[in-house]
Amino acid sequence: MATRTDAPTRREQILKEAARLFAERGFHGVGVDEIGAAVGISGPGLYRHFAGKDAMLAELLVGISESLLTGAKRRLAEAGVAGAAGEGGAPDGVVPEAVLDSLIEGHIDFALDDRPLITLHDRELDRLRDADRKLVRQLQRQYVELWVGVVRRLYPDLGEPAARSAVHSVFGLLNSTPHLTRPGSLPDRAGTAELLHRMARGAFAAASGA
Repeated sequence: MATRTDAPTRREQILKEAARLFAERGFHGVGVDEIGAAVGISGPGLYRHFAGKDAMLAELLVGISESLLTGAKRRLAEAGVAGAAGEGGAPDGVVPEAVLDSLIEGHIDFALDDRPLITLHDRELDRLRDADRKLVRQLQRQYVELWVGVVRRLYPDLGEPAARSAVHSVFGLLNSTPHLTRPGSLPDRAGTAELLHRMARGAFAAASGA
């Protein structure tokens, strides 16, 4: 993921606090006034930015799916891998192991830095309008297929269904971070990232029988 250096906009501040509050207390347990208070504006003032809580939820869940997909595509492009899922294999000079490591690093950044969004997705996805929910699923499928292409390049004997199952399993592993919030349950950020990375690579190796 690209690192922002500019200050977040008011809209981004609202979304960040909405995600935190929704994750902590549930979508229906949070009022517009509370979200407004968290960013220092009146509840009604939020309507200058969003039509309501439903719009915030949709932007959060669609937005993170778009961000993950865009980040993965960028990482593949930087590695010189063309095609939506590296179809046809990576060109000469591209090291599939390094590409997979890059994808894992990007998802770990998300898992460590956006834990409320993981909780929100697990609990509240079904509250989205059908069109928004379908869009989230479509973006997620594209994201998975990017990974499947890279995994199969690194482990060519791994069949497509098995590779896809392995990718989903690794996502489950990486996305477990919201459940590991007790003091002392995780090392520092760098240590946690390293641990998750080793576990993810180990899961793919195990799936391939390597």
